[in-house]
Formats: sequence, C-alpha cells, structure tokens
Amino acid sequence: MNEALVELPRLAAAHLQLALAGLGLALAVSLPLGIAASRRPRLAAAALGSASVIQTIPSLALLAIMVPLLAAIGFLPAWIALTLYAALPILRNTVTGIAGVEPALREAARGVGMTPGQQLRRVELPLALPVIVAGVRTAAVWTVGTATLSTPVGAPSLGNLIFAGLQTRNEALVVVGCVGAALLALGLDQTIGLLERGVRERSRGWTRLALALLVAFAVAALSALVGASAPASQPIRIGAKPFTEQYVLAELLAGFVERETGQRSEPLHGLGSTVLFDALRGGELDVYVDYSGTLWATILARRGPPPERAQLLADVSEALAREHGVHVTAALGFENTYALALRRERAEALGVRRISELVPHAPALEIGGDYEWFQRAEWRALRAAYGLAFHSTRTMDPTLMYAALAEDEVDVISAYSSDGRIAAYDLLLLEDDRGAIPPYDAVVLVSAGLATRVPAVVAALRALDGAIDADAMRRMNLAVDRDGRTPREVAREFLAGR
Repeated sequence: MNEALVELPRLAAAHLQLALAGLGLALAVSLPLGIAASRRPRLAAAALGSASVIQTIPSLALLAIMVPLLAAIGFLPAWIALTLYAALPILRNTVTGIAGVEPALREAARGVGMTPGQQLRRVELPLALPVIVAGVRTAAVWTVGTATLSTPVGAPSLGNLIFAGLQTRNEALVVVGCVGAALLALGLDQTIGLLERGVRERSRGWTRLALALLVAFAVAALSALVGASAPASQPIRIGAKPFTEQYVLAELLAGFVERETGQRSEPLHGLGSTVLFDALRGGELDVYVDYSGTLWATILARRGPPPERAQLLADVSEALAREHGVHVTAALGFENTYALALRRERAEALGVRRISELVPHAPALEIGGDYEWFQRAEWRALRAAYGLAFHSTRTMDPTLMYAALAEDEVDVISAYSSDGRIAAYDLLLLEDDRGAIPPYDAVVLVSAGLATRVPAVVAALRALDGAIDADAMRRMNLAVDRDGRTPREVAREFLAGR
C-alpha cells in the first residue's frame, strides 16, 4: 500500500494530463464540426456515424491500433485514442442542442436582421450551450475512465497501479488505482456540472467558479507535464510485458542501472511483445528483457524446426543487430519457455507426460492461454507438429491461468517454465518430445541509441550476463505471486545480495 501511495501523485498527474489533453482536443474538433453539421444534414449523418463507429471499437483495441498507426508509444497514441473516444458525446450534443432551438426564435432573429453568423453566436449557441456542456461532462467521465487503459501503450496513468495489481494479485494497488481514477472522474464531472448549472441558470457566479476550477485542473496538469519534460529528468526507459516475471525483471534492471550508473530509470509495465520491440527499435524505449524463442519466432518470423539453444541465441543476436540495430547485451542465465501444463493428478490419471501423449485426449479438453498465445507462431508450430486439436480455447489474464487450472476451470494451460506457481500448484509440464517450441533464454535488449547516448548503462548491463539462474527467478516470481510482495521489493532484495 505504501508503494502505491508514493506513486499515486505522479500517476494521478499523468492521468489528468491525458484526460484533459484528450478532452481539450475533442472539444476543439467536435464543437466546430458539430456547428457545421447542424447546418448540413449529410455532414451530420457522416460525422455522427463515424463517431458512433469509433465507439463500437473496444477502448483497449483502439489504443493498441494507434501504436502502429502513429509508430509511437506513450502519450501520443493514448492522446489520439482518447480524443476519438471523447468526440461522440460532444458532437452529438452540439448538433442536438442547436437543432433544439425553437424555430420561432430563429425566425425572430432573422426578422430583426441578424446574419446567419450573428444568429448562431447570439441566439443558437447561448440556448444550446447547456446541452453542449452536458455532452462535455459525459465525455470527461468517459475519458478519465478510458485513460486507465493507456498503460499497455506505454502512457503512465492510474492504470499502472490497476494493471500491476491485477498481474501480481496485489489488491491494494488495484483499489488505490480505481479510487484515484474515480475521484478524478468525480472531480471533473462535478466541476463541469457547475459549469452546466451556470450556463443553464445564466449565473455568472457558478460559471466563474467552474471555469476557475477547470483552470486549476489544467494548471496542475501542465505543471506536472513541464516538470516531467525537463531534460535532466529524462530516465532510462525499461519496458516490461504483462506478467509477473517481467515486472520483477524491469524493476531489477531499473535498480541495477541506478545503482551502477546513477542514471534514473523508469519501468514501463504491461506492454505487448511487438509493441515493446517496435518501441525499442524506434528509440522510444531503451531496454527490456525478451526471450530468444519469442524473438526467433515472432519478431524475426523464422519458420521450421528451431536450432539448439546456443545456436538459436547466437542466430537471434546476429539477426537483431544486422536487421534492426537492436543489441543483445546479456543473457541473464535462465530459460523461460512456453510449456503445456496440467495438474499433476490429472496428468497421471490421463497417463500423459509428453505432448504427443496428450494428442488423443485433446478433443475432450479445454486449453487456456495468455493474451498472445493463440496468435503466436509457437502455438501454430505445436498444432502442426503434433496435430493437436482441443475441444475449445480460452484466452485469459496470465495471472488467472494458474488459478483457473487449479480450480478445474480449464484442463491445460500454456505455462511459463520459470513461473513459481508451477511448484506451488503442483503442476506437471509436458515434455515437448518433438521439439516444436524453441528455446527461450531471457536476454537484455538495448536500443541502438542507448549505447551512443549513455554507454555506461550498456556497459553496466553486460555485468548481468549469467546473473540469474532458473531457481532464483522462480523464487522471485513466487514471492510476488504467492507471498504478495511487490516486484520492486523482490528485485531490490535480489540486488542487495549481489
């Protein structure tokens, strides 16, 4: 809980920046568009239809789409996605508010000689303003809520606490993140509600108070943004995928870099494999830990039977440097491969210890996998090598897979071989007797620009080669997943022993 409270002000400020930036841009675009659409029925149909279609896209998917479209991670894709999500209520309420002005009032305005522009400014907009502000109020709440999903695209927000809490089963982090986001949403909602009341009642007092509060929100967000963008404060950005081991390793690398070089580091949690790699290649990320098998099969798109472990690591290192300018700085010393896992008693009842022995039973079984598993080359390779055909598949959060297996919600899962919960839940990893899954050495990747910008960091990271064996990694994972410790605590304890 203490760690969450320490992080809360920084993440709340980042969350507010995102929400206000998205809301502000949506207002700047949607209000003029709504005014124009109120005069042109075809434009209204097209604009409202497009905004409605955007609303049908799941918010997390929309954020993910922005990453390849903009070739960026962090603030920019989150900002654009939030703007698109906030557009519909502002646009619809602008069109509806202007359309709802009494025809008699329009006729009277024309009768006294007002031009169309004067009619809009002096009659229609003042009367439509309460409806428009109500749309802004709705958009503000939507935007604050959706901003919690910006974590997977690398934009800090209160979602950092929520995602970290879900992945590490730390309820305190989830509660703090949710309460913080709810308070921000409530604060903006009530402030804009005051503005709505002011324009509806034509009360200068309520209007001025609301505008003053909105300015205070904006100043607080801008001050935090200016402070964060100062050159001296730019950290070494360390990425992590959305599961416990990656959270621990990101904190371990951050602590190691700070201790050895004095450079401030910032872990960015919950990013997908391709998002991480593209960000590293593009220089938006400096360091992250990946796995040789993932790089071989997913990033480099190699096909066919994988080579043996040492050769695959050498091939991957050479190809990454040659094709992408990304460098393997250290192999940490352990392998975390994908493996099919069953409860030991279930495996014994079925008489299976190898994947080939699972094949005849698969049509009656359900398999669970993480967010990526069923789209990965390794899953396709397994099916091709063994002819596996399960009754059904279920995608779920990596943290929940093990509990689902232990509680008989699924029959098989795509486990991680270095996960401490394998022993805790007494699971059996099936032998890949046809070698379909490649080796998965954990390796530290660094961007091409990091060696030029801060060579001392790259030199320090080389000292981690062979520093973590599989047993040590399992103990660290288990300390988080079973014992409820934070990834940062576990990482610092490991570093203290070195």
